[in-house]
Amino acid sequence: MITDTYRIAERIISVSSIYPDVHAYCAEYRAQGEPDFAVTVTPEDLGYERNMLARTDEKEGHTGRQYTEPFLEELAVYRQIADHMIRYDTVLFHGSAVAVDGQCYLFIAKSGTGKSTHTALWRQMLGGRAVMVNDDKPLLKITEQGVTVFGTPYNGVHRLSTNIAVPLKAICILTRSETNHIAPITGREAYPMLLQQVYRPADPARMMQTVRLIDRLGKQTAFYRLGCNMEPEAAEVAFNGIAAQ
Repeated sequence: MITDTYRIAERIISVSSIYPDVHAYCAEYRAQGEPDFAVTVTPEDLGYERNMLARTDEKEGHTGRQYTEPFLEELAVYRQIADHMIRYDTVLFHGSAVAVDGQCYLFIAKSGTGKSTHTALWRQMLGGRAVMVNDDKPLLKITEQGVTVFGTPYNGVHRLSTNIAVPLKAICILTRSETNHIAPITGREAYPMLLQQVYRPADPARMMQTVRLIDRLGKQTAFYRLGCNMEPEAAEVAFNGIAAQ
C-alpha cells in the first residue's frame, strides 16, 4: 500500500492506496499532521466502483466503456472521504462553484446542462475577480453559522479548482432556455434538485445526517433558478440577478 496525508475541507486525511495515481491527483492538498480519519482502498472497493459506473453507463445508453483500476481507485477514495465528512457537517455536491469578490456561487443542474460552460462565462466577464473554487465536486460545510464551500482535488475533466474555502452566497439551479432570465426560488422549491445533486451515502445513519444538513442548507441559503443560453449575456443576467442582491 502507498500512504500519504492530505488536508481537505479542514480535515487531515490519511490515504492508503494500491496505485500511486491518486496521490498525484491530490498532490496540491498534501499536508502533515495527525489524521482526523483514514481511508484505505481494497480490491473490493474497485469492484464496487466498476459496478456503479456500469449501472450509470447502462442507464445513460453508453456501452463498452472501460475504466482503469487507478481511475476506479480515485473514485473509491473520494467516496470514502465523502462518507467520513458527513460526521463533520460536510457534504459533497455535484456542481460548479465560482467565487467572486470572496463569495461563492454554486451552480447545480442535471448532467450536460452546461454548469462548467456557464461559470466559464463568469470568469470571462469578471476576469481576475472570479476564481474557480471547484468545477465538479466541491465540499460544503453546513453549520448554523453559515455555509462554506471548499475546493477539492476532484474538480472535473478540466481540473479547475483552487485550494481555498469561501462562504456561500447563493445556489443557482441552471436550466437551458433560448432567453436568459433569473428569479429567486424558495428552499422548498430547490429541495428536489438539492437531493439529486448531493452525495447520498449507502449507510442509513449517514443518509439521515445528509438529509438533516440539506434541510439546514435550505433554510439559510438564497436560491435562484436561471434559464439561460450559453451566450455571454447569460453571465451578465445571472451575476446581476444574484450578486447584486
